[in-house]
Amino acid sequence: MRSLVAAAVGLAAALALVLTLTAIGAPAGETSPEPLLTTVPGPKK
Repeated sequence: MRSLVAAAVGLAAALALVLTLTAIGAPAGETSPEPLLTTVPGPKK
């Protein structure tokens, strides 16, 4: 029974954290215009 209560408290805390972060919103900022390299550049031809 204690484990059930602990799981419920943990779930409630996690849900509260998610809702708080959602209410605050994403931080203001801009994305970089430069594309990100996803592979290692090969030898130049």
